[in-house]
Amino acid sequence: MTGAFCRIVDRGAERIDQPSDVTLAARGVVVAAVAPLLARLDLARLQRVLEPARVGDPGADASAAAHRVGRLVDRVSARAGPIVRPGCLVRGITRYAVLRRAGVDVALCFGMGHPKGELEGHCWLVLGSEVLFEPDDAAPAFTEVVRVSRTGVHR
Repeated sequence: MTGAFCRIVDRGAERIDQPSDVTLAARGVVVAAVAPLLARLDLARLQRVLEPARVGDPGADASAAAHRVGRLVDRVSARAGPIVRPGCLVRGITRYAVLRRAGVDVALCFGMGHPKGELEGHCWLVLGSEVLFEPDDAAPAFTEVVRVSRTGVHR
């Protein structure tokens, strides 16, 4: 691999050698870069835009696949510098889009809470009943208000 994108994906503990991983990494950077624009869509439209026409096969262990793909997306997003904004909204939209295309049946949850005394919003991913990529105390500090999943928007 050569070029700027290849420098982004080559760094880190896990090398990205599989063509499918390079595709996932590239998709992650693109979605992360446009996530602030996607976040302006109403939730029904956001769900339609993020939901893939075709999904991959995550294999027998969807949770392991979710964690592997999530780490890959996080790694390339962290290395993409100024084109990727920090924050849970960008991370959530990016992870959801890439994981759904990889065939992992995750949901993107939005909630409100007072984890530090002030009212805050937060978004996170859920696979079944497992909260993904969050510290153990993060999601319980928020009350889920709406959920985006392959079946639509649920309030």
